[in-house]
Amino acid sequence: MTHLDPDPPAAAVENATGAAALLLVCEHASNHIPARFAGLGLPAAELQRHIAWDIGAAALSRRLSALLDAPLVLSGASRLLIDCNRPPGAPSSIPLVSEATEIPGNHGLLPADVAARREAFFDPFQVAVTRCLDARAGQRTTILGVHSFTPVFLGTARPWHAGVLYREAIAFGALLRDALREDPALVVGDNEPYQVNLEEDYTVPVHGDARGIPAALIEVRQDLLGSQAGIEGWAQRLAAILRRPGLL
Repeated sequence: MTHLDPDPPAAAVENATGAAALLLVCEHASNHIPARFAGLGLPAAELQRHIAWDIGAAALSRRLSALLDAPLVLSGASRLLIDCNRPPGAPSSIPLVSEATEIPGNHGLLPADVAARREAFFDPFQVAVTRCLDARAGQRTTILGVHSFTPVFLGTARPWHAGVLYREAIAFGALLRDALREDPALVVGDNEPYQVNLEEDYTVPVHGDARGIPAALIEVRQDLLGSQAGIEGWAQRLAAILRRPGLL
């Protein structure tokens, strides 16, 4: 985007009528921050880091959408403004610090500022997901959030190539995890490198568990998505698994 381009929508739905029994969700697809927020006081280079978005996740989710003919909802703004996979009011919803980086533009916000961000960025994304699910009412549907994570977090190396995160969808999560673990070269986390909980997560508990819809997140280490070949390889791997009878 150039400075003359309008801001993207807070949520974009792609392949809305896809036939797969799957809804893909990419809550951290974008690092875009509208000009009125002045980059939240951060240097431009900081907005290229994982703190601002899940690197490679949008490209991976779009490729999966195409391979599986699945609808996809993508966020249009950086999670530093407000995180679409955090409950409003949670400390990580509008973080004061992300990893070890202070976010100057998130300090000193008034309640009206917080409400405005929710209205502008969080609510439209959740409405888009809800509408996609409502349109599929009566049809078998599974939700998969597509994420990436850093190889090192606060100085600690992470051994996983990927992780499967879930809460109540134990059968779906276990099937996806075990299918990935069939490749002996992969280290696959079970609710690692993160765990889903009611205090810090939104997509799985609200759109999935609360509606009785199987829901999980796939986390792929971001350095494995740093090239088109890497993205294609992971898309093909995940698509082949998700096509297996009984998985969706």
